[in-house]
Amino acid sequence: MKQVIFYILLSFCGQVAANEQANKTLDQFHQAAAQANFENYFALFADEGIYMGTDASERWTKDQFKAFVKPYFSRGVGWVYHATERNISPIVNSNLAFFDELLENNNYGQCRGTGVLIKTAKGWKILQYNLSIPIPNDIAGSIVKKIKVFHLAEQP
Repeated sequence: MKQVIFYILLSFCGQVAANEQANKTLDQFHQAAAQANFENYFALFADEGIYMGTDASERWTKDQFKAFVKPYFSRGVGWVYHATERNISPIVNSNLAFFDELLENNNYGQCRGTGVLIKTAKGWKILQYNLSIPIPNDIAGSIVKKIKVFHLAEQP
């Protein structure tokens, strides 16, 4: 019985440490963006990483996202998102964890970041990051109508 309790505690402590490391990765990700630090920002992405922005057209591989970000960061222009809430859900017996976080941004207000982290020999890396703007249910219908009108206006 003592061995079972020991392994449960050991597993729990390992999970807490993994969550702390994953949290640190996401904090460093946002800090690097705020500082327009290209090298640090992309060092946190897995080579096969995908970034999805708020616009439906914004789905980039790591290399595509680098090309998009480079002109901004080269001019010292980054973006500031402050995490106000974060949940990390490790997948048992794997090197993956899902996360979601609520963020505050001066231009977009409340945003949500979701994604997948992968544990590598060099620490946690972002395998997928999806930035979205959560829409309150009470106004979702009117926003959807505006989006439909917008897309109709774009059609030739």
